[in-house]
Amino acid sequence: MSHRTGSAAVAADPPSTLEVPPDIVALLALPGLEGLTDDQVRGAHCVWCKAGLTADTAVDFGERQTPLSGTSSAHGMRWYPRACPKCTADRAHRGLFDHAPSCEQCTDVAERCEISRALYRLVREGRR
Repeated sequence: MSHRTGSAAVAADPPSTLEVPPDIVALLALPGLEGLTDDQVRGAHCVWCKAGLTADTAVDFGERQTPLSGTSSAHGMRWYPRACPKCTADRAHRGLFDHAPSCEQCTDVAERCEISRALYRLVREGRR
């Protein structure tokens, strides 16, 4: 089951793999491929803390395609970033602080902002 907030859908509890919409992923500041292990690139380990992940614990950021270094081609390396709930919550919390001051909706009534609500859910899910 998932909750839909406009374009931001976040899976409900307990997640078998919590999926995060692309517009929210952009606010989480995924690391670049440089320095990631093969297990992080394929989604077996958290992209931030390197903790091992299972289908029940992973927060899925979807398939990504990163251009190869030194090329301007749209084709690049495909990777499958996932993270542990705690790291996702920490990044979502930072994302809220980055997003809210520049969001007109957040400055008026934060609970009406779809992005703010989705980030808050990620914080709450990761801190359970």
